[in-house]
Amino acid sequence: MANSFEKIKTTKDLKKIKKEKLPLIAAEIRKLIIDAVSNTGGHLASNLGAVELTLALHYVFDAPKDQIIWDVGHQSYTHKILTERKSRFHTLRQYKGISGFPKISESEYDCFNTGHAGTSISAALGLAKARDAKKEKHSVIAVIGDGSMTAGMAFEGLNQAGHLNSDLIVVLNDNEMSISPNVGALSSYLNKILTGQLYTKIKGEIDIILEHIPKIGKQMSWLAHRIEEAIKGILIPGRIFEDLGFEYVGPIDGHNIDHLVSAFKSVKELKGPILMHVVTKKGKGYQPAEAKADSFHGVSSFNIETGAFLKKNNSPKPYTKVFGETMIKLAQRDERIIAITAAMTDGTGLCDFAKQFPDRFYDVGIAEQHAVTFSAGLALKGLKPVVAIYSTFMQRAYDQVLHDVCLMNLPVVFAMDRAGIVGEDGPTHNGVFDLSFMRNLPKLVFMAPKDENELRRMLKTALELNGPVALRYPRGAGLGVDFDKTIRPLKIGKAEVLKDGDDLAIIAIGNMVSPSLEAANVLSQKGIDASVVNARFIKPLDRNLITKLANKTKRIVTVEENVLMGGFGSAVLEILEEEGIDNVQLKRIGIPDEFVEHGSPKVLREKYGLDAEGILKTIHNYFDLISSQPMPTTKNNLKHKKTVSL
Repeated sequence: MANSFEKIKTTKDLKKIKKEKLPLIAAEIRKLIIDAVSNTGGHLASNLGAVELTLALHYVFDAPKDQIIWDVGHQSYTHKILTERKSRFHTLRQYKGISGFPKISESEYDCFNTGHAGTSISAALGLAKARDAKKEKHSVIAVIGDGSMTAGMAFEGLNQAGHLNSDLIVVLNDNEMSISPNVGALSSYLNKILTGQLYTKIKGEIDIILEHIPKIGKQMSWLAHRIEEAIKGILIPGRIFEDLGFEYVGPIDGHNIDHLVSAFKSVKELKGPILMHVVTKKGKGYQPAEAKADSFHGVSSFNIETGAFLKKNNSPKPYTKVFGETMIKLAQRDERIIAITAAMTDGTGLCDFAKQFPDRFYDVGIAEQHAVTFSAGLALKGLKPVVAIYSTFMQRAYDQVLHDVCLMNLPVVFAMDRAGIVGEDGPTHNGVFDLSFMRNLPKLVFMAPKDENELRRMLKTALELNGPVALRYPRGAGLGVDFDKTIRPLKIGKAEVLKDGDDLAIIAIGNMVSPSLEAANVLSQKGIDASVVNARFIKPLDRNLITKLANKTKRIVTVEENVLMGGFGSAVLEILEEEGIDNVQLKRIGIPDEFVEHGSPKVLREKYGLDAEGILKTIHNYFDLISSQPMPTTKNNLKHKKTVSL
């Protein structure tokens, strides 16, 4: 068993393996995935469920000539192992290691970058039509999870694909529907008939014969098709796909390699758009993941024997948990508060809210655009909707935020978790653009807390405003500050001075306040007196304070965990221009004009100078107020949580 698996370096090696040995290969792949993810973290349950499906795909099709698109992409680990990345799989999601998602710059086998749901069918259709235009001959396959099918874009792709009638295979990986042995056996039998060349040939010849019968031929052909569709509608749960113009095949047991290989071989020869329905089990082969598939969807490192996640001792509460608990506390006092999320009930911290207020909670599926406009409707009738969506996914609903909320000045709160550098999931998931794309919207108030206590206050503030509000907060643990006994709202547009100084002013937003204060404390050791400001608001900014500091210090540093283009620092520059202040040195610290790759948040913040050491170094290099003497290190001066929580 091990010897066969060790010989597999590419998909060509896989094809040399006898089909009856593929289940043994599947077991080896599962072991490799579990071993790696237990150390690196990653998407476990979905990948364990897709092992046999992926093996069968690569056993039948000829990648990279045949193009396979994975949707969302967090079911592609087996694909990576089989396509020349097995030896590097232990570097999964690590800085300079292999990505946790398909990535065209990583491998010729990855034909499309995927990280956001629902894109595969549209992309595959584009590849298929380009193939046809270039008169090439190869298969294009979109593998889409059932969760991704809730995305409206998936149905837009299906609609056009059925209309264009191009050769295209869509594999629906359904890990929610259970199929009984009887249904499975009947399905396998029907699909051997429906996908067989003999059936297809006979069906086509009968159509020709019927249509050539004088006067009644076309009616008889139409009637035959109606009878066929009626029977298939009763026996096969794929009528919706048939109506969209697809030939439906399934459901097929996604863990029976023999059935999968046979079905793929048959489907490969069919013409037109095909939808192959494969039923799998999330977490397959690892009992803890099978029992708690949701918990093992995206995981941190864990103990393989027990399935217990490895947690840091005495770690402060995550921002996500603080948000969820605050939502419950505020909703207990105001029955108008409604929570909405897009297939991220657990990820946004709303599980307990959903249990306590089931009539005031909505999970709309992977449909961010719908979530926003749905919330607009709720707000129009006097309710207080809070839309909890990750920063990176809020990008998908930008027009709805503008057109359906801000334009009508509706009181909808956007709670954007995972703002800033997210880390190991890489560029598709880092929320480093929201300061830029949200702050330019009229009527929107935009906030970011320096710590978890301030997050509570900002949520309270947002729910008391009669207009659109967005607040962004980072992934992971807070600073461990004490909570106020009473949640008090903030004064709109008012920043907080944490440290006063005459030599320069550091104006930071969100989770960049803490390292900025640490850097300022080290500067004090050099006799450099820096003001530190917790901006709190991206919009409206504290214009009076910024103007005062600029005139006082003549040196401004802005710090943000966002791209610099159009971000927080740009907003401060705009105020200086509007106020006619041009005798100020200003340095913006943030993320340059590039996508942030995958890696631990700590490593990435060090790379971009977004930790205390980096902020200190930038100030040292940019301003002519520090001697050439080496700066003191921050390594022994970074314990200021009590100071930051002022």
